[in-house]
Amino acid sequence: MSLPQIDGLTSLPVLDHPGLLADPVGAALVRWAGSQRTAVVEIDPGLADTAAMSEAYAVPMTAGANCLVVAGRRAGEERIAACVVRADTRVDVNTAVKRLLDVRKASFLPMDRAVEETGMEYGGITPLGLPTGWRLFVDDRCLAMDVAVLGSGVRHSKLLMPGDLLADLPGAEVVEGLAVT
Repeated sequence: MSLPQIDGLTSLPVLDHPGLLADPVGAALVRWAGSQRTAVVEIDPGLADTAAMSEAYAVPMTAGANCLVVAGRRAGEERIAACVVRADTRVDVNTAVKRLLDVRKASFLPMDRAVEETGMEYGGITPLGLPTGWRLFVDDRCLAMDVAVLGSGVRHSKLLMPGDLLADLPGAEVVEGLAVT
């Protein structure tokens, strides 16, 4: 089985390169059958942010899949979800996420808290290895991506996988209209 490729980047078998992954991501990949169709690529950590990486490595924004963490409260209970959307769109926090979490107000989890709770670096948060109890929403448009470029939990690498594999992520809920343009 061939690994997903992006021109200009060297795809490596993800399970053979644990040093390119945050610990929770590596542990999740070992347990997930989709890891056989997932590659890891090393990048300059200064280019981990989507726009910078896209420009430096000539990766179209339509190939980027951003993972953003959102939270809200209902009856004193906090509800957290990671949302995966194409990089050329943005999470519809005020409508879609509020409805899915069944909260009156939803907002992005503060960066320091997202980093601490995921065990991942800012700019590298990914839908693999998320804390237990968090929901995972994937915008349906992501499934049509030939190759999705995702965080790896660290800033010095990215994961590559076929977009349709995002539906098979542990706990994934595919949502139509999760993102807006």
